[in-house]
Amino acid sequence: MPSNIYLDFNATTPVDERVLAEMLPYFSRNFGNASSKTHGFGWVAANAVEESRAKVAGLVGCEKQELIFTSGATESINLALKGIYSAYKQKGNHFITVKTEHNAVLNTCEVLQQSGAEVDFLNVDHEGKIDIAELKKVLKKETVCVAVMLANNETGTLQNIREISEAVHANGSILFSDTTQAIGKIRVDVKEMGIDAACISAHKIYGPKGAGALFLNRKDPRVNVVAQMHGGGHERGLRAGTLNVPGIVGLGKAAEIANEEWWNDAQRISAMRTKMEQKIQDCGNVIINGSIKDRLPNTSNLTIKGIKADKLISSLPNLALATGSACTSALPEPSHVLRAMGISEEDAYSSIRISLGKTTTDEEWKFAADEICNQIRKMRY
Repeated sequence: MPSNIYLDFNATTPVDERVLAEMLPYFSRNFGNASSKTHGFGWVAANAVEESRAKVAGLVGCEKQELIFTSGATESINLALKGIYSAYKQKGNHFITVKTEHNAVLNTCEVLQQSGAEVDFLNVDHEGKIDIAELKKVLKKETVCVAVMLANNETGTLQNIREISEAVHANGSILFSDTTQAIGKIRVDVKEMGIDAACISAHKIYGPKGAGALFLNRKDPRVNVVAQMHGGGHERGLRAGTLNVPGIVGLGKAAEIANEEWWNDAQRISAMRTKMEQKIQDCGNVIINGSIKDRLPNTSNLTIKGIKADKLISSLPNLALATGSACTSALPEPSHVLRAMGISEEDAYSSIRISLGKTTTDEEWKFAADEICNQIRKMRY
């Protein structure tokens, strides 16, 4: 058994060896700047970027011209929400989002409020789902954009994004969805789902950190954004900066692999997740948070009654576990996601997130479940 077992794939994933092999030539041999139009080094880099754009488009079901390469999901979210606010000021200044969104969305919406935007934050039920009726009541003619994540990063809960889209579009508004955790784990077709703008992050799908993309619908409706970074005409003038060619190549290869393998990976990982949950629940007083039916195949958020999550995790140094989002794990507050779902502060402090991945083995999850159960019994008795 390895000395350390990784169970935090929602935070980040290891780079697939096939992805790394695809990237390596672009660090040295094919090192050209994709914006250099006068020689072969630039042409090779530019061609690689466009090939990757097509691969990412194939994964999410859009046209390659609808993708803007960024440094990751956080930048994509900022460009989308701030860019939409700037582009549609004449229509209105009203945004709607959800209390359980990732902080990249929540913090950006708070900044928009400081800039003059009106933002409504929707409640969720005990599973983490919004009430479509409440959404419809909050929508108004000044509503420019509704931001609802497809899959929650802490609980894995999936929103009914198709029904949400219908309500948003009936109001003439734009639907932005943080699809970061969903892509590569379930089938995501932005056109079929009715998503108008979405973000992608390479390091969540076994690609490199520092590479991502923003999808912007080109018609029905066409989504316009105002650039938030300036300094060149890169990415159709919407995202200035020399393109990270190795990272983009890695994102493209990771997308290609995910497109081919996500279904088999999801079936195997879901089976492991279910067995692991059952084994830990046998310890008693363990509750699954979020929707059991409508969630990502790899994610398990568990409240272990009467035991503080930080103490449990610190007693298991050979297991990589989390208490919530990697972006907020250093903060002492309980999970805002669990609190919004009506979970008590005490239980939120007693909750852990386990997220499995395609490199997780049966031996690893079984060993991890045994270790977790042993520590639970020690702490209780």
